[in-house]
Amino acid sequence: MTVIGITACRKLEDYRQSILHVGGEPRTLDSSMAVEAALAGVGGLMLTGGGDVDPSRYGEAPHATFEAAEPGRDEFESALIAAARTRNLPIFAICRGVQILNVACGGTLVQDIPSQIAGALAHSLTVPQHEPYALAHEVWVDKDSLLARLMRERLVDEALEVNSRHHQAVKSVAAGFVATATAPDGVIEAIEDPTARFCLGVQWHPENFFRTGEFRALFEGFLEASSR
Repeated sequence: MTVIGITACRKLEDYRQSILHVGGEPRTLDSSMAVEAALAGVGGLMLTGGGDVDPSRYGEAPHATFEAAEPGRDEFESALIAAARTRNLPIFAICRGVQILNVACGGTLVQDIPSQIAGALAHSLTVPQHEPYALAHEVWVDKDSLLARLMRERLVDEALEVNSRHHQAVKSVAAGFVATATAPDGVIEAIEDPTARFCLGVQWHPENFFRTGEFRALFEGFLEASSR
């Protein structure tokens, strides 16, 4: 059974269940572990949601809305990403995960969508329809992307309905990556590295749907790449 390393976070269970439901073996990785030990025997790396990436990591002062992640998490996950990228390990990054992936590879973030993007949609949990298991808005998907290939059965006119609860997003995309989904307001909702075996980050929370399977194909594709 293929082992998937999942970065520790406060709401871990849906990530674990998403891997279990497609036949993988989840292993929790936390910042007390050495990177080499954390990745030993791991077939793929999943980066999970959580608090904000420290903006000093991309050369900015913190916005008033900044909420730090757990101590040591930025450093640990950045080191995991570097090691995984060196080994060409498959990476699947979700919410904060796509943000730390982008920053670790040289990109930047929008620190607060409501105050920094004019006319932005409501992306956070400040509106009732943005419950964890509710589809909140659509994203427009690049038809030639890995994301489109995996989600082809659910795409309607190259659009996909997703849930949403974030106040930050990718701003400048890291070198070597491409943005492959955007919300109607222009907020980047997915990035990927087309040269990697599998390196995909999404801004929404597909793990919340492990019971109903709307995004099962993402986890199946990730596990399949991790099993090679």
